[in-house]
Amino acid sequence: MVEVNMTLALGQADARFYLDTGDGESEEMSFALPVRSGKLAKRVLCVPAEAKMRFDPLASVGSFTIGHFRVVRVLEAFARPRVLRKLRNIHPRYRQSDTGERYRLSHYWSDYNALFEGSQQDSEGYARWIEKAERTLLPDGASHERISACWKSRPTFSILLPTFNTRESQLRDCLDSILAQTYPHWDLCVADDASTEPHVAKILAEYAQRDARIRVIVREHNGHICAASNTALSMAGQDFVVLLDHDDTLAANALFAVAQHLQSRPTAQILYSDEDKIDDDGHRFAPFFKPDWSPDLLYAQNYVCHLGIYRRELVTAVGGFRPGFEGSQDYDLLLRCVARVTDSRDIVHIPMVLYHWRASEGSTALGHDRKDYAAEAARRALQEHMDRHHPGVVMEVTRPGIYRPRWPVPAPPPLVSLIVPTRDGYDILRTCIESILQKTSYPNYEILIVDNQSTCPQTLAYMAEICADASRSGRVRLLQFDFPFNYSAINNFAAKEARGSILGLINNDVEVINADWLTEMVSHAVRPDIGCVGAKLYYPDRTIQHAGVVLGIGGVAGHSHKYLPGHADGYFGRLLAIHNVSAVTGAALLVRRAVFDLVGGLDQETLKVAFNDVDFCIKVRDAGFRNLWTPFAELFHHESKSRGTDETEDKRKRFALECEVMQERWGSALSRDPFYNPNLTLVREDYSLASHQSLVGGD
Repeated sequence: MVEVNMTLALGQADARFYLDTGDGESEEMSFALPVRSGKLAKRVLCVPAEAKMRFDPLASVGSFTIGHFRVVRVLEAFARPRVLRKLRNIHPRYRQSDTGERYRLSHYWSDYNALFEGSQQDSEGYARWIEKAERTLLPDGASHERISACWKSRPTFSILLPTFNTRESQLRDCLDSILAQTYPHWDLCVADDASTEPHVAKILAEYAQRDARIRVIVREHNGHICAASNTALSMAGQDFVVLLDHDDTLAANALFAVAQHLQSRPTAQILYSDEDKIDDDGHRFAPFFKPDWSPDLLYAQNYVCHLGIYRRELVTAVGGFRPGFEGSQDYDLLLRCVARVTDSRDIVHIPMVLYHWRASEGSTALGHDRKDYAAEAARRALQEHMDRHHPGVVMEVTRPGIYRPRWPVPAPPPLVSLIVPTRDGYDILRTCIESILQKTSYPNYEILIVDNQSTCPQTLAYMAEICADASRSGRVRLLQFDFPFNYSAINNFAAKEARGSILGLINNDVEVINADWLTEMVSHAVRPDIGCVGAKLYYPDRTIQHAGVVLGIGGVAGHSHKYLPGHADGYFGRLLAIHNVSAVTGAALLVRRAVFDLVGGLDQETLKVAFNDVDFCIKVRDAGFRNLWTPFAELFHHESKSRGTDETEDKRKRFALECEVMQERWGSALSRDPFYNPNLTLVREDYSLASHQSLVGGD
C-alpha cells in the first residue's frame, strides 16, 4: 500500500511508481497514481518480487512539495477487500456484493489498475493509446472489403484543397495522405492561390500526373483563403465536399469511415470527426474527442472544425465561402449550413480521429491568439447567425476561440420559485438564504424553504424570522414537509406550491458568488428548446465540484472536471463555454414549470435520495429538450454537509439499489452519453482517455 500527499502548483498531477525487479525499469512495470493537491492519495501496488522502486511525482515540469509519503508491505488478504471496495464504488461490473470474493487478487488486478491508468493527457500517454487502442480497432484491407460488400451506396467525395506557398515537406505529406486513402471514390480539387514559391507548382503538377483524380487550378491573383476555397469548390462535382488545409493530413481510413457512417444515415448533410495535432516530425498529440451534435457548444466554439464533410448541394446553396471572414471561414460556412439542416440527426459525429492538424509556427493549431483577426471574424459570423435566427442575442469574445452568447430575458422577467429543502443546519441554511437575498440581481424570484422536520431551535427561529421580515417584501415562504427525508418528494411537493413559471432546485448548502447568476440561468431556461440549466459549482477551496454531469461514469453518472482548479480552462476550454450536457446536478438547477410537469417531476418512488436529478434530466432530454450548463452562474457548494455522507450500511444498500434502478431504466444510454465521447474514460471524471479494454467492451 502506498500513500502520498503533495502540495501541487497546478492542483493535480499524475504521479507514477516504477519497479525494477532486476531487469531494469519499464512502462509494463509501472503504476499510476493520480494526485490532487492537499489530498491523501493511496493505492495498492502489485510487486512480484524484491524490487527497487522509483517515484515520479509529476509527469511534466512543475513544482511540488511532498508532505506525506508511505510504503507499507501488506498481505493479499488485506489488499483484496480494499481493491474490491474501490472497484465496486466505480466499476459497474463489480456492483454485486459477492463478485470477486472467491477469486485471487490477480483475477481482477487489471480492472483495478485501469482505474488509475490513462489519466495522462500528455503526448506519451496518447502515443500509448494510439498503439493499444486505435490501431487495434482499425480494419485491415480484407475487413474493408467485407464491411463494404453489403453497402447500399458508394458516396463520392470532392476534397477541397486551397494552397499557397506551402512548405514542400508539408505539401507532400498532405497529398500523400490523400493518395493513401483506403476508399477510392474521391477527387481532389486543388486551387493554388498564386503561390510565389516555385516548388508548389512543380509538386502539384507531379501529383496531378500521378493520379487522374487530382485536378489543379492555379489562380492568376492571390485572393486569400475564401476566394481560393471557392475556386476549389467550383471544380467539385461529387456528393460531398471535404475541407482540408494544405499543411494538414488525413488518416488513411478517413473517407472509408465517412462512407461507412453514411450507410446508417444516408440523408446526412454534415459530418465531422475527432481530430488531433501533428508536429513537423510527424508526432501526433493533443487529441480532441468531441461530443455529438451540440448546438450550444457550437455557439461557444467551432468544436466541429476538422474533419468537416458537407453535402455539396448544401454548400452551394448557402453560397460557398464568404470573403471577409478569413481565418474563420469554416466557422462561418458551418453556421450558415447548420441553419438549413431541418433534422439534427443529419449532423453526424464520427468518434474517430480522422484528421491531423499541423501545429507549426503561425498556425491556430498552436493557439487561436496566433491569428487575432480570426476571433473577430468568428464573432461577426456568430452575431450574424444570431441576428438572423435568434434576435436579441449578443455575442462576445470570452477569449480567442471561446465566445459567449448573452441571451435576453423577457420583459417583464418571469417569476422564479427557488425551492430550498432543509432540515436543521442553521449555519449553512442562513449562508444560502442570505447569499441569495443579498447578492442576486435578478428582480423577480421567491424562495420556498421546505422544512423537513427540523428540531434545532436556532434553525426554527431563523426560518420564522426570515419569513416574517417585512423588508424582504414577502419574498421568502416556509413550507412544512412532515415526512421522512425524500429529496424527490420534497421538491415535487414544493413545485405544486410554487407560484413561478420557472422552478429552481437549490440545495441548502450552496452559496451565491456572482450577482447575475440567476439572470444567466433564467436567460437559458426561458428558451423553448432548453430543458434543465445547471451552474458552475465550487468546493469551498475553489476547486470544481460541478461542471455538468457525464452519463456512465462509475456505472451511472459523475461530475465532469471534478477537483480541477476553479480557474482551469477544462477539456478544450469546456469550463469557459456554455454547452449542452445530458444532465446537471439538482444542487442548482433551473427548469420551466411546464417542462417539469410534462415529465412528471422527480421520481419519488424509487429514487428518493440519489440520481433523481440525473433521471429527471434524462427524461427532459428524451422529451426533446436540450439540457445546458453555463460557467457564468457561479456558486459554492458545501456538499452533503446537511445530510452527511453515505457511509452506513443502510445508506450503502440504498445507494446500490438506486444504482440498479438507473441501470435497469436507462440501460445502454448510460454507456453512451452523446455529449461526451466513447474514446474517453468512464472510470474517472477528468476527460482522460479510455483504456483499450473499455473501447472493446471489457472495462
